[in-house]
Amino acid sequence: MTDSVSSQTVVLHLESITKRFGPLLANDAVSFDVKKGEIVALLGENGAGKTTLMNILFGHYVADEGSISVFGKPLAPGEPSAAIEAGIGMVHQHFTLADNLTVLDNIMLGTEKLWHLSSARSQARRRLTMLAADFGLAIEPDKTIAQLSVGERQRVEILKVLYRQARILILDEPTAVLTPQESQSLFATLKKLTSKGLSIIFISHKLHEVLSVSDRIFVLRSGKLVAEKQTRATTRQELAELMVGRPIAEPRIEPQKQGDIHIEVSAVSTTDGLDHADLTLHGGEILGLAGVSGNGQTALANLLSGLTHPTNGSLLIFGEDARAWTPDRMTRQRIARIPEDRHAEGLIADMSVSENVIAELYREPRFSRRGFLDWGAAENFARDIIKGFDVKCPSPQARVRLLSGGNMQKLILGRTLSLEPRFILACQPARGLDIGAVSYVHERLLRARKSGASVL
Repeated sequence: MTDSVSSQTVVLHLESITKRFGPLLANDAVSFDVKKGEIVALLGENGAGKTTLMNILFGHYVADEGSISVFGKPLAPGEPSAAIEAGIGMVHQHFTLADNLTVLDNIMLGTEKLWHLSSARSQARRRLTMLAADFGLAIEPDKTIAQLSVGERQRVEILKVLYRQARILILDEPTAVLTPQESQSLFATLKKLTSKGLSIIFISHKLHEVLSVSDRIFVLRSGKLVAEKQTRATTRQELAELMVGRPIAEPRIEPQKQGDIHIEVSAVSTTDGLDHADLTLHGGEILGLAGVSGNGQTALANLLSGLTHPTNGSLLIFGEDARAWTPDRMTRQRIARIPEDRHAEGLIADMSVSENVIAELYREPRFSRRGFLDWGAAENFARDIIKGFDVKCPSPQARVRLLSGGNMQKLILGRTLSLEPRFILACQPARGLDIGAVSYVHERLLRARKSGASVL
């Protein structure tokens, strides 16, 4: 931390914050503060309590115990409007946008009186354009949210908070779907904001980002604050071990002989973004696809999931013409997808863990007896995934919405790999995962490759 930061006054103080969800202790007497003009990083494993703590700060949850003060004044619990009025802005890990409204409408939503909307729109458009240019977050103001990719939606969330001129910004995994160049541009802007007196709470699993952008680092583990570190006085390895409570070993990558061609895309075009695309993927191969969000990745994933079909070109999967294959046919061919958006495509938040893990498998004999679901088998299967993939949740009967984003991702990964797939379509499989879980995901994908599966 710089001397200028260390000499500044405290703008935010959390004292002994405790929060329980039934038997699950999400936050255990957590206390920390944020000073004017500094960037504080909040680290921890999936389910460590980071997002819960920030949701308490922003008024979405009410703490069972403890208190919060902002700029020296008590913050009313459970009132997001009070948090916003106090100068707190939050960019959520999971989007809070209205899909049927435009980008501009979402930015303005809640900031203008209805009878002022028409006169305020031109001014809001100018401000949005300026912010987008300053942050390198290009976006079309008149597109609806439903038309945007996940990466573009993330940009809108960031712009939405900046538009409200918050003095304390909470950024929950803000770079999860940004390119390195976009992330660096964001970091430069955050530094400019702190130089003008704004304070930032930065939640990230990317340790190199935390070390490059923060002044202080707080580490949560199992709901408890286990460490406070000056950024300049710690290392990536120390932080990783503090997060997970054990040394982290890098996955061992061994040479693998390529097998037969599994996927062959030739001059394929689709109505949702592909334009004469070509791609070949072999068994025993992991193929990485990089690029800025919105440039055809989702269109390719939809094609290889059977959600869309080519308008021209050829698509061969395991040597068969797959241009007309349906999602059900893809599943029967042991093609598995880890979706880009776990909320919209991967899980049903108000259903239980058991119900979600058999969502694609309930027709299988192991879960069905004479036309009735075998819930005992489903719960045993859920327990195996919870244990095998270290999913932190109270029980198989728990509602998925109670899980952290990273634990939701682990649940999807466990369900996907339980199919013993021949081809895995992994759309940002490590999104929102801590360093220990990322290492585990990599190891499982390498294990799938070793068994002869292909991975995109």
